[in-house]
Amino acid sequence: MDKKILEQLKEKLESEKSTIEKELGSFATEDQNQKDNWNTRYPNREMGNMEEEADEMQEYDNMLSVEHNLELRLKDINLALSKMEKGDYGKCEKCQKEIGEERLLANPEARLCMKCNS
Repeated sequence: MDKKILEQLKEKLESEKSTIEKELGSFATEDQNQKDNWNTRYPNREMGNMEEEADEMQEYDNMLSVEHNLELRLKDINLALSKMEKGDYGKCEKCQKEIGEERLLANPEARLCMKCNS
């Protein structure tokens, strides 16, 4: 793969990683014992009535789903960055063939080529 494109993909991955970590940091705390794991903070506001507490539970439940999705993306990004460091980036995990540049430019953390992804 062209070094210029590889550098462009690395910058894109690092930028996306930073964005995800910033978003996670707005409502969760990074787990110091487990890589790529975050813990959503409970929105524990002043004690209110049962309706307010129910709203807090609903908000917490919604944020757990968001946390999970962001963690999965962050893991894929970190895996792609790790593969870049090792020189294994851009190979399909299933068939071991090169993943097309167009696919990687659209989705730099792609782990499968288009054929294996279908």
